[in-house]
Amino acid sequence: MINRLAVATIWVKDQNEALRFYTEKLGFEIRTDFTNGDYRWLTVGLKDQPDVEFQLAALKSGGGLTQEDVYQLTKLVEAGKLGIGPWKTNDCYKTYETLKSRGVDFVQPATDRPYGTIEAIFKDNSGNIMVLSQDKV
Repeated sequence: MINRLAVATIWVKDQNEALRFYTEKLGFEIRTDFTNGDYRWLTVGLKDQPDVEFQLAALKSGGGLTQEDVYQLTKLVEAGKLGIGPWKTNDCYKTYETLKSRGVDFVQPATDRPYGTIEAIFKDNSGNIMVLSQDKV
């Protein structure tokens, strides 16, 4: 039976730029950086969640993707339709200020929501929309 998530995919325009964004701005750590010809398996993860990785997958043809696939995926990424999350934090207001000071592009500042969370919404450098969330207790 399936018992856990191991790797989730985040589609990115440029793996090197995405790697800098996720490590330098968000504080993720590199888990795997393996190149085989034109293919690069690149994953990052959170220090406190060692059993989950995020593949920073290149938006380019090959490996089963046609040029049309890449075109359609790129449109979805740029429109913010393929983001991942919500990312959890213990202090959404503080994390929002920290990430904003590092140059993260926020679409919405940290906001108290009536459904029990505080949320901020940001974009990665490829255009993926991400939600940063804190549960109110």
